[in-house]
Parts: sequence; C-alpha cells; structure tokens
Amino acid sequence: MRTSILCVVLVAGVAALPGCAARHPASTTPPAAAEAGAGAGSDSGGAAGALGPASLAAWWDAHHVSLPPAPLVTHDDVVAAAERAVDAAAGRVAREVVGRSVEGRDLLHLTVGRGPTHVLLWSQMHGDEPSATPAIFDLLEWIRRERETAAVQRLEDRLTVHLVPMLNPDGAQRYTRRNAQGIDINRDALHLQTPEGRALKALRDRLQPVLGFNLHNQNGQTSAGSPPRPATISLLAVAHDAARSDSPRRTLAKQTAALVRQALEPLIPGQVGRYSDEFEVRAFGDNIGRWGTAVVLIESGPLSGADADGALVRLNFVALVTALDGLASGRTAAHPIAAYDTLPLNESNLLSIRVRNATIAPGTGVAPFVGDIGVNTSRALVGGDGPRRLQVASRIADLGDLRVFGALEDIDATGLTATPAFDDAAREGDLVRMPDWSVWKGATITVGQPGALFLLVPARTGTRPDSATASPLSESWRLVRRIQPGGPRP
Repeated sequence: MRTSILCVVLVAGVAALPGCAARHPASTTPPAAAEAGAGAGSDSGGAAGALGPASLAAWWDAHHVSLPPAPLVTHDDVVAAAERAVDAAAGRVAREVVGRSVEGRDLLHLTVGRGPTHVLLWSQMHGDEPSATPAIFDLLEWIRRERETAAVQRLEDRLTVHLVPMLNPDGAQRYTRRNAQGIDINRDALHLQTPEGRALKALRDRLQPVLGFNLHNQNGQTSAGSPPRPATISLLAVAHDAARSDSPRRTLAKQTAALVRQALEPLIPGQVGRYSDEFEVRAFGDNIGRWGTAVVLIESGPLSGADADGALVRLNFVALVTALDGLASGRTAAHPIAAYDTLPLNESNLLSIRVRNATIAPGTGVAPFVGDIGVNTSRALVGGDGPRRLQVASRIADLGDLRVFGALEDIDATGLTATPAFDDAAREGDLVRMPDWSVWKGATITVGQPGALFLLVPARTGTRPDSATASPLSESWRLVRRIQPGGPRP
C-alpha cells in the first residue's frame, strides 16, 4: 500500500512538517551546554526544581490526559487524542499520516517545536507494549499547559519533537507483539517487509534526527540488582555496531539515559536497570543508530500495585520530559555517564508471586514437603463483542528453594499448608475439607499448572484425626489465604 501523507499546519509562523512545506534542517549536534545546571533529580528551587521528578509526577497526577488503561488503548483512542492535541494546541502541534498499517490504519506522526535539533520518539512498535503511548499525549498536554514557562519556550525554540504514538495499531487491536502479517516489526529493519517498518525508516531518513527514543515494555520477570528487584524501567544507550563502539552519538545516548535514571530513581529506588547492549542486526533501534541517530531505549517493566499501568505511564512521562528538557537546556551535553554505566544489568529473576516456607500438599498423591512456590502471570485480551478487557493467566513457574528470586508479592507461608485451589466456592475464613488426593483429577502444584492456590491451617490445631491411620490432610481446615492472580479477592 502506498504511503499517504496528510499535512496540517494551523497557523502561519509555525514550522511546517518536514516534507510538507518549509523544513528546519536537522542539526547534527545537540544544543550547547550553556545552561547546564541543577540535576534532574532535584526538586529544590528554580526552573530545574520545577522539572524535578516529584514535581513532574505531581503534575501528571493533576493533568494527565484521560485515556483508557494503557493496555486497552486502541488506534481509535490514539486518533481521537491526536485530534484533541492538535485542536487544543493553537497551531503548535502538527499532524500527518506517514503510512498505513497492514489493515489500513493510519500511522500518525505529530510534531511540536520549531528548533533546529530534531528528536524522534516512537511507541508501541509491539502492539502489547503500550505504556509510553499515553505518556506521549501527556507530554503534549504538558507543553500546551506550560507553554508560558521558560522550560517549554526553550524546548519549542531549540527542538523539533516528532512523535509516533502507535506504530503497530493492528497489533494493539489484538494486544499482540506482532503486526497483522505475523512479523515482529522490530526485526524488519533490513528487509522492510512491513508497511509499518517502511514508514518508520522513511520518517527517520527524512528527519535525520539527532536523538531517537525507542519506547517498549519488557516482560514481568525482568529484574535488576541483587537481591533481585523489579526492573520497572530499563534504559539502554543502543549500540550501533557489533563491537558496541563508543562514538559521539552513543555518548549522547548514555548521557540522556543517565539523566533519566537520575530523575526516576527517587520515584522507583533500586528499580531502574540497564538493558543488554548486544547488537541485534535486524532491530530498528540498532540500525537507526547505525544510520546516524543516537538511540535511547526505554523499557517499561514489572511494578506492583492496583494501578501499575497508570504508574508506568507516569514514569514514562517523567522520563520523556526530563530527557527533552535536558537536551534543550544543554544539561545533557554536560552530564556524566557514570549513572548509566553503573546501572545494574537486567536479569530474569523476578516472580509475580512467591509463597515462601509453605508445607506443600501438591495434589499429586506424594507426601507433603516444605518449600517455596513461584507463580508468574501474563495478560491477554478477551475477545467478543463486549468492552475490551484483559484476562490474567497464572502458572506455577518453579518449586523448591526460591530464595534467589525477587517477587512483586512475597508471601511468608510459614506454618501454613499450600494446596491447589480445590473449591471454587470457598472464601477466606471458611472451613474446608481436603479432597482425597489419591483420586484427585484437578490442578496440582507442579510447574506449568495454574497458579491458583489455597493457604490453610488445621481447624482443630493440636488434635489428630480419629483414626490412627488417617492422614492429617483429611481434617477440616480453615482457608487463611486464597491466591487467585487476576481474580477478584474474596
């Protein structure tokens, strides 16, 4: 399908989109470091303080754009949000269509600013990696609301920021990684068999941006540090060759990532990691670096809490405002890279739930034993004609001594007996009677089985069954905790 371009320039005097009318040449260097000042981690005083992490987080809490939870944002939501952003910006935001997806959905490109330094941000290259997409619209809202501040005026004067909020709308519609061809767009930088990949390549080549932001999500098992903690945000100054060479553009990426780390650490201490910098010859970030643009990868990862999706959007907003302000003010060019180099490398040592020191009655007929149970969760879009919603699936990932793992939820089950969730009607506090495990046909506590569990104590503590030969597991038990990831709590 041919690329269709729609250019919108609302007010005379505002720079037209590149390729539409007058174009600002892309600078090959970031703004000078003349205004390098207080670090992004400070919230104390002056312009730098106003852009500190706590202040930006509070701004987001008060003013973020109203959208569905990030995993449920559709292409229609993005189109509507883009129209609102253009309409509300009084000529400061321009919109174009740089291509169409396999299934014909518009690939939107939004532009703000009129400066000589071009920056490109693209989100949701993988359809099930959505955390940065709402943050892009929050960034535009921040620019609109704060347009009279020195920070925004400086950003608009010195940068031209290009935003592709949803590169894979077909995948987003299905909540899947790949596009409608079944291709991972992020492995198509060389063959360019996807229309989405071709659109991104053409946009980068047209803009020649100094800096790019490749915005993703990583899996829920990603950890950082020792002992393992959730890698809630991971950063990478992307390598542009297999030797992982240093260069001025990679130094710029490292300085940017270091500045972002400094801003995020106060909000998620110990939960910022560094993504592997192994060169992936097929990937867009690596090749965009090879083609001459410095690239920072931001990966949103696991986070506990009832509104983890919203919290990840807020962290992305803080990261993006910090990075763009650093580039516009010159702070980035003067920032040391040590905060990047000392980031702990990502590992896969995180569990969604760890149940520690339980007496495990696995339901397989084997004798109970003491150990830990690790449960991981995943999400999938529920189909049908009703409202879009996500369903959480859980599986037992490991059993035994799991002390080397971290967990989003850590449950000390000392003195409790863990069993499969054998009674759908049981609620916490209820008396239940164990099934006969020798004939049990339901789920068991073994690797790969569902992660729904009961934690129980004997209802008659200190007593024994009437029959000397009966198993203590035939007694009445009280349900202390029902573990049902993704299900309603009793």
